[in-house]
Amino acid sequence: MSNVPANLKYTEQHEWLKLDGDVATIGITDYAQGALGDLVFVELPVKGKKVKAGDSFVVVESVKAASEVYAPISGEVIEVNEALVKSPELINSASYEGGWICKIKASDKGEIAKLLDSSSYQKLAA
Repeated sequence: MSNVPANLKYTEQHEWLKLDGDVATIGITDYAQGALGDLVFVELPVKGKKVKAGDSFVVVESVKAASEVYAPISGEVIEVNEALVKSPELINSASYEGGWICKIKASDKGEIAKLLDSSSYQKLAA
C-alpha cells in the first residue's frame, strides 16, 4: 500500500488536503502519482482563481497520460508551487512535501468534513 499520512484529508479522486487555519495545501496522493508514472508537466492554476469543490482545476501529464486534478474544497488559489514548472517529478518523489500543487483559501471549511480520513482512503485505494 502506498504512503497515506494520517494528518491529511483525501478525496475519492486521489487528491490530498492539509489544512492550516483557513488555508489548504493541495496535492495528489502517493497512490495517484504511482498510477500515473513519471510526471513530465503540471499545468498549475492561476493565482487568484476561484475554484469550486469537485471542479477540475489542474492538469498533470505523465509519460502515460494527462489527468485532471479536482479541487477538494471551494475557495481561492492563493499560492502555487512554482518549483513544479521546472521539476514536475517532485510530485513523484515527494507527493506530500515538495510536490504539493497549490494552496487554497477555503471559502467553506464545512466541506472538509466531507473528505476521507486516512483509513477510509486506504480502503478506497487498496
